[in-house]
Amino acid sequence: MINIMIEIRNYERQDAPVTWDLKFQTIRNINIRDYSAEHVAAWAPANIDADAWLKRVNEMKPFIAEINGQVVGFADLQKDGYIDHFFCHADYQGIGVGRALMAHIFAVGSEKGVSHYYSAVSITARPFFERFGFRVVKEQQMEVNGLLLSNFLMEKLVSQ
Repeated sequence: MINIMIEIRNYERQDAPVTWDLKFQTIRNINIRDYSAEHVAAWAPANIDADAWLKRVNEMKPFIAEINGQVVGFADLQKDGYIDHFFCHADYQGIGVGRALMAHIFAVGSEKGVSHYYSAVSITARPFFERFGFRVVKEQQMEVNGLLLSNFLMEKLVSQ
């Protein structure tokens, strides 16, 4: 087995375009397994408002996963334990990128005293989150650009 060095760093403003492209490509190439073409087009529209994304990602302040300087994933952790975004590049799935990001989230959360993690998780990502101890609280429908998409509110409680 080849040992791949995945580095996690803090987001920088210039990461905004690559994070959108990574999210777009992942939804269009990976989430299409569990959602219709109409759903992924609504979730990852071809015409994105770059300023709106820049504002959102600047506020989110995700962690960036890199392999040899290439961005291969990103995820965030909000102060209340909410994980708003968690995406691994479509071409780098199954090699530990998500595991490295989740470990980083838990380490940062531990430092900040987070006792409850939660996220609105796609059908596609549900098994991944379950492997890290998250459980489904409820299945829900979320409106995204005029369409309803199914996902799961999932949570993980940290034992004290």
